Amino acid sequence: MKLKMTYSFLNSDIGIIEKTLEDTIEAQSPLLREASLHLLQAGGKRIRPVFVLLAGKFGNYNIDVIKDVAVALELIHMASLVHDDVIDDAELRRGKPTIKAKWDNRIAMYTGDYIFARSLELMTNIQNVEAHKILSNTIVEVCVGEIEQIKDKYRFDQNLRDYLRRIKRKTALLIASSCQLGAVAANVSEEIHKKLFLFGYYVGMSFQITDDILDFTGTEKTLGKPAGGDLLQGNITLPVLYAMEQEHIKAEIVKVHENMSRQEINHIIELIKASGAIEKSIEISDKYLEKALSVLQELPDNRAKKTFKDIAQYIGKRKF
Repeated sequence: MKLKMTYSFLNSDIGIIEKTLEDTIEAQSPLLREASLHLLQAGGKRIRPVFVLLAGKFGNYNIDVIKDVAVALELIHMASLVHDDVIDDAELRRGKPTIKAKWDNRIAMYTGDYIFARSLELMTNIQNVEAHKILSNTIVEVCVGEIEQIKDKYRFDQNLRDYLRRIKRKTALLIASSCQLGAVAANVSEEIHKKLFLFGYYVGMSFQITDDILDFTGTEKTLGKPAGGDLLQGNITLPVLYAMEQEHIKAEIVKVHENMSRQEINHIIELIKASGAIEKSIEISDKYLEKALSVLQELPDNRAKKTFKDIAQYIGKRKF
């Protein structure tokens, strides 16, 4: 089953979110409008807005209220992608030229800032102090995570704790906050919105670990970029950490630099795939999924709970 089929009952509301996304990034500057629209039209899974909507189903669901939270969180995610592409000097995003590739770094940075500012403007419609505290904390942590990722580039002596803390900030917290803020906007109890946060955190950790695995096992067609791109950019992910436990592989990996030839990086990818590191990484991803499903069992039964379970299981079954 395709991912979108699991939440097809939300299609009408997702359509509202897509329209609101387009309306929100409208800018007086033609260049800003074109660059923002370019990113929006590149598509995406829209996991964060979907999680916001599903979490809202545990309380007083009102699409006119909850859509602002869903759109704001997707815009924050989009803005972080634009900034990521500048930092990573990435040419492709989902198989299409990045904003920095189509225009330049300056346009990309200002576009990211504009999208980010629009998300905060949208959140002012939510009259809930707790929601703004959660969002502010999340944004701070995401920014710290981005700085840590820059600092850790080509740092081959980092450990598992460094990696897990980084992906928590880079990916998991925004997904966790999507679940929590959707619930808060629907006026659920504190007990439930905290459990939804935990569910989102565990799913987010598994989601990012899976992405990091797919960077080695996927094809350029499925990834929208060449395999091994993360390592080439100096991002030390879980499969790399496990592979470096073998000294002969570590000796090859530490030679990686941004101008390394495709042939050389492909050789290292094959070493990592043959090392057992992929299987070890899948085990860690599966453990986070198990924790997510365990938390989910503690929530009230409804269609959203079943859909959360289906999405979590889909994430665990993405092709390696």
